[in-house]
Amino acid sequence: MKFMYVLSGWEGTASDLRIIKNALHEREDKLITPTVDGGYMLNSGLITPYRGVRYHLKEYSSRAPENMEELFNHRHSSLRNVIERIFGVLKKRFPIISSGAEAHYRVDTVIEIVLACYILHNYLMGVDLDERLIAEVDHDHVNVDLDNGQDFDTSNNEEDAIEGAAIRNSIAASMWDDYLGDGE
Repeated sequence: MKFMYVLSGWEGTASDLRIIKNALHEREDKLITPTVDGGYMLNSGLITPYRGVRYHLKEYSSRAPENMEELFNHRHSSLRNVIERIFGVLKKRFPIISSGAEAHYRVDTVIEIVLACYILHNYLMGVDLDERLIAEVDHDHVNVDLDNGQDFDTSNNEEDAIEGAAIRNSIAASMWDDYLGDGE
């Protein structure tokens, strides 16, 4: 539950799509990520869940995945749940991050504060997990319903979408083979 990439610097708010496009296409230190949530278009860099296939963690409480697509979506959802939890821990640990109050600092100072909080969080996760804080966040995020919204076009390249589907299918098939082999 550590952050691997932090991008801050917009004054006010910015849409998820604006941030992901900036991180993927407009920066020298581009973000390279194998998986994201269902709100983005499938392509070779953004592996989204299968549409129309069970997705939410709570759907697996009574029966196991029946095919590779369900297993992939289940594990994708599990990963997204960890991401939601890490932000919850960060916000509880550093309330200044989630404060809705107007900042009394210049934008560059706020950026430094945000980055310091992320760095301190990662350090603390390595030396003191604070199980009480994690349990509190877990209690708040039990069975979080994750949005499986519409696709947002982050690439106008149809070949990239086809490549993304092939990558996802390969990952899902490998997971399914491992799953069947382990007798889970």
